[in-house]
Amino acid sequence: MKTETDRIPTAQQRQEMIAIAAYYLAEQRDFAPGGADADWFRAEQLIDAMIADRRISRTTEADARRASIRNALQLT
Repeated sequence: MKTETDRIPTAQQRQEMIAIAAYYLAEQRDFAPGGADADWFRAEQLIDAMIADRRISRTTEADARRASIRNALQLT
C-alpha cells in the first residue's frame, strides 16, 4: 500500500516534470521566441497542482509520467 509520502515526487523529479511540461507548452505555441519564462511559470503551476492533487506517484514510469503531463497540458 502506498503512503502519502510515496506519492510526492522528489525535488529532482518535480524539476524534470516542470521541464517536460514547459517543453510541451512551448511546442503548443510553435516555439515562438520570448515565451520561455511564461512557459516555465505555467508549467510550475500545472505540476504543483497535479502534485497537490496527488495524481503523480514517484513509482510511475518516466514514459507514463510524460504522457500524463502531456495529457494534462492538452486540457489547458
